[in-house]
Amino acid sequence: MKLYGLIGHPLSHSFSKIYFENKFQDENLDCRFLNFDIDNLKQLKKIIDEHIDLQGFTVTSPYKKEILSYLDFIDNKAEIIGAVNVVKIDSERKLHGFNSDCVGFQGLLKEARHGKEIKKAFVCGTGGASEAVEYVLKEENIDFEILSRKNDSYDTIRKRGFQSNELIINATPVGMHPNESSLIDLPYDTADETNIFIDLIYNPEETVFMKKARKKSTQVYNGLKMLYLQADEAWRIWTKSI
Repeated sequence: MKLYGLIGHPLSHSFSKIYFENKFQDENLDCRFLNFDIDNLKQLKKIIDEHIDLQGFTVTSPYKKEILSYLDFIDNKAEIIGAVNVVKIDSERKLHGFNSDCVGFQGLLKEARHGKEIKKAFVCGTGGASEAVEYVLKEENIDFEILSRKNDSYDTIRKRGFQSNELIINATPVGMHPNESSLIDLPYDTADETNIFIDLIYNPEETVFMKKARKKSTQVYNGLKMLYLQADEAWRIWTKSI
């Protein structure tokens, strides 16, 4: 039996285990999927040593950047992005890092824009997920600004307000289960029907971020499509030859 898994902390919000186990059952595959909820990435070696059937794993918050130093090989695209969310283990137990978040976000963005012109994008957060988002925005030639608590950018956007044909992306865990009531302080009241709001969170299905934006008749999307697309890409990576 082949084993796959997810590494991160916490993992109570994750749908990956259910998604992959349903896939294994539907396709009659002799595979299992385990969640490895670890509070320190130094535990990774022990996991790999103890699970000799482990073929690969996905990586979620907060380890998408930290995992880089634990890998033997890094795919060129993942290296450019600066974050890894898929790891394949080869026959010699070497770890190969890839990024499938960019594939997932590219598909989500395509659905959200419907070919519409976007003047500018605002990305909330500086973690591993935001790195993949930034990569795709550059590929799509969309000018963007990073909003972070590390500088005064949130204050600036609150004073400026949103303008027409702008894209706002939440790439932080703010509003994720079990902290559904938390909200990024943004000038939601200045949004209009030309704005697009994307929350990479998929649990809950509708975050407070999305609800606030929806009140202004904006286009609103969660991260569920991105989850499915990046998971399918992860499976492709795990089952392809290196």
